[in-house]
Amino acid sequence: MSKKEPIPEEVNAEEEEVSEGPQEESKETAREVKEETTEEKPSTEEETAAEEVEEKEEEEAEEEEEVEEEKEEEEEGEEIEIVEERTYTIPLRKVWGPPRGKRTPRAVRLLRAFVKRHMKVENVEISNEVNEELWARGIRKPPRKITVRLVKDKEGRVIVYPATA
Repeated sequence: MSKKEPIPEEVNAEEEEVSEGPQEESKETAREVKEETTEEKPSTEEETAAEEVEEKEEEEAEEEEEVEEEKEEEEEGEEIEIVEERTYTIPLRKVWGPPRGKRTPRAVRLLRAFVKRHMKVENVEISNEVNEELWARGIRKPPRKITVRLVKDKEGRVIVYPATA
């Protein structure tokens, strides 16, 4: 017996090593599958918490949309309940007395004073269109007169719009 024949124990050990490989792999894959399934299935507490968070986010989004819609309606003037509406041609001849660099700001002040006096209110808002009309030729040359439409709402504020022809 010059050659060594493998002892049955050694053969068994080699077979076990070979056989352990697939078993270990199957155990590892089983663990991975279990981990994946546990990750996919959150507990009921987590589910309810996630649902509550989603519901709150949806409610907040709806509230923001409602607020934006209300602001848009107010800006468009559709929501304003008109109590009184008048059209005036406001003379701005007094504006031309002061130095050139102060004329248009004085025209704005004069316009506000005129509206307060004639509409008997304290809260006067000038629309962008009227403001642009006053400032169209710069600070030195405001218009000599301006025709405006004054709209008084139920809250007691007056908004100054340009008169339409």
